[in-house]
Amino acid sequence: MRAEHAAVADGWRGIERVDAPACAVGESPAWSALENAWYWVDIPARRVWRLDAASGAVASFAAPEMVACVTPAAGGGLVAGMESGIFALRLTPDGALDATLLAAPPTLGPGRRFNDGRCDRQGRFWSGTMCMDMGAARADGLLYRYDAVRGLSAPLAEGLVTQNGLAWSPDGCTMYLSDSHPSRQLIWAFDYDTVEGVPHNRRLFVDMNAYPGRPDGATVDADGCYWIAANDAGRLLRFTPDGHLDRELALPMAKPSMCCFGGAGLDTLLVTSIDPSAAGGGAPQGGWAGATLLLRPGVTGIPETPFGG
Repeated sequence: MRAEHAAVADGWRGIERVDAPACAVGESPAWSALENAWYWVDIPARRVWRLDAASGAVASFAAPEMVACVTPAAGGGLVAGMESGIFALRLTPDGALDATLLAAPPTLGPGRRFNDGRCDRQGRFWSGTMCMDMGAARADGLLYRYDAVRGLSAPLAEGLVTQNGLAWSPDGCTMYLSDSHPSRQLIWAFDYDTVEGVPHNRRLFVDMNAYPGRPDGATVDADGCYWIAANDAGRLLRFTPDGHLDRELALPMAKPSMCCFGGAGLDTLLVTSIDPSAAGGGAPQGGWAGATLLLRPGVTGIPETPFGG
């Protein structure tokens, strides 16, 4: 795996660029401890990418429709939020994905899809829906929970334009959710019932209008701090559990989209990003736009629960 290095403001030991093509909309990095591998997606390209941490081998797999988010499943394979529903995905040797529909809310249809998604600490899958025409600013996105026993929940959050930023505190008792649309740029926290899988007591955690960038995908570290990709600002921002910004890390591209801890010691962040020119908007970016990065921020993450685990 080739690596390029970029200078950073706070003295990291360096940023490694994964030897894979730039993504139009790189999203949803996920670490599989079972496979010792990273996964992420390129949404408009209908691709799922995989990086073997031991060998550095990179492979991609073609999906039948856009894949917005993936998470490892306890029995192998992936669970994904896609255009027409939530699917179980199996990687095949010929570079394709076998997709089995698990659930589909009636609110999906042309011009809509799932967006950000991941599992809670109990292994239940969460994802929200959105209108793909960002300019329409339609506040009709809904957040769902899916598990194999109870199936798809009724909507558990409503009125979202661009659902994002799902994450849980280390004890699972706080759930985070953001709306990354330029008209919102807000991050909320909820008290989370870990038995029933229901969030309540929604409250403002961070108003990102006061900080650089829009809140995109997120993760939580072992200290309980919330890491958010500040899209349009080329930053990762780390907020303490009380909503205080305590670190701001510069990246070599303008539009980071999500980060996730992984690696043997859970001390590495994989960061995806967007190339707006390849995604159909803006002037050609070049350089690191759309690149997938690995970096060590000096803190560790916590194990993410696979679906069904």
